[in-house]
Amino acid sequence: MSKKNTNDMIIIALDAMGGDHGPDVTVSAAVHILQRHPDLKLILVGDSNILESAVSEEGGSVSDRLVVEHASEVVEMTDLPSHALRKKKDSSMRVAINLVKDGVAHACVSAGNTGALMATARFVLKTLPGIDRPAICTALPTISGHTHVLDLGANVDSSAEHLLEFAVMGSVLTSAVDDNPNPTVGLLNIGEEEIKGNERVKEAARLFNECNLNYVGFIEGDGIYMNPADVVVCDGFIGNVMLKASEGVAKMFGAYLKKEFKRNIFTRLSALAAYPVLKAFKKRLDPRSYNGASLLGLNGIVVKSHGGADAYAFGKAILEAREEVIKDVPNQIRRKLESQLEIAKEEQ
Repeated sequence: MSKKNTNDMIIIALDAMGGDHGPDVTVSAAVHILQRHPDLKLILVGDSNILESAVSEEGGSVSDRLVVEHASEVVEMTDLPSHALRKKKDSSMRVAINLVKDGVAHACVSAGNTGALMATARFVLKTLPGIDRPAICTALPTISGHTHVLDLGANVDSSAEHLLEFAVMGSVLTSAVDDNPNPTVGLLNIGEEEIKGNERVKEAARLFNECNLNYVGFIEGDGIYMNPADVVVCDGFIGNVMLKASEGVAKMFGAYLKKEFKRNIFTRLSALAAYPVLKAFKKRLDPRSYNGASLLGLNGIVVKSHGGADAYAFGKAILEAREEVIKDVPNQIRRKLESQLEIAKEEQ
């Protein structure tokens, strides 16, 4: 289901039972996001009794723009992807994705089990023509804005050809959501020199150079946050380790800062003086503002929210899905891949 007319209502299915907090977060986010975006219709998928009660507690009501779709099962965060896929066919996650497949919804958002979400979405929606493996992509803050990084964990071992697919998909997503007609693409490596890296990365660099991507070369890990490229490509194993390490450093930095400011009366007073700067700093790097990772390469739009997201962060994931619907990201990726195939044929 694609949104052909800008005047059409955007319909997004929410896995309302998924994540660490379930309806406490998803319903609150849905009720408040609808107040700010009249072009949205949200379908809350899960136990209808629980969801209708949660909507009422949030001061909302089931209506034409806030619909409840019953699902009798929940995919737990500890469930194996294979178990969720085979044994929980009426889970809130599966039903939400089915709504996208059946053309009832334009997109799905879930804070549930990442492995189960990817496995289920890939099984139900299938991949786009020319895509062998979907990838997880999200925006990360940089010194001058943000960059999109993929893959962040969907594929622990990727070939050079897979990395090229990720580059194309990440480039299309960035071009669409950032209104950037020619985003730069970098390849994560252990050094910037051409001789650095393993054979897979070197081969990927050769493929990047031969296609019509705006490829800027290798990028080291510390360079991601300096914004040398609009898109940074890596395999899922490296990307997930990098992301989790970055989250750990951010938490450590925050903990150290609080500890130092609380050390004595003088540091507490200096904290008061620095409060406006600290508040602005926290807002700029607030990970909640970057919540919403795209599962790219599927024949449909699926956005993964962080499992521990609060209502504000889950709302950001909903808005990411909304933007991808408006920009028709899957079809843009399809057209870009077709263009790449034509270029390859001409060079043969």
